[in-house]
Amino acid sequence: MSRTSTVYARVEPEVKEQAEEVLNELGIPMSNAVGMFLKQVVLHHGIPFEVKIPIEKPPSYGSMTKAEFNAHIEKGLDDIKNGRVYTADEVEAEMKRDFGI
Repeated sequence: MSRTSTVYARVEPEVKEQAEEVLNELGIPMSNAVGMFLKQVVLHHGIPFEVKIPIEKPPSYGSMTKAEFNAHIEKGLDDIKNGRVYTADEVEAEMKRDFGI
């Protein structure tokens, strides 16, 4: 048997519980999952998935000043004048893709 080393990590209890539920369904012990992650870090020479700040949600009317609101309206009118328009289905698909709504 190969030697092992201990890794201590502090995580939010809810995240740990949710991860344990998923890993239990997969039949993978938490320690194996952590080991798999660390092996992927070594293989990729970095984090093995994309790490980025989520895209901001569109501004709400209540969060804008009158000037900001007017600027958004003007941009929208300019888009219409220049033929930059989309169907409701296209807008819905883009909102789901970009904002999860």
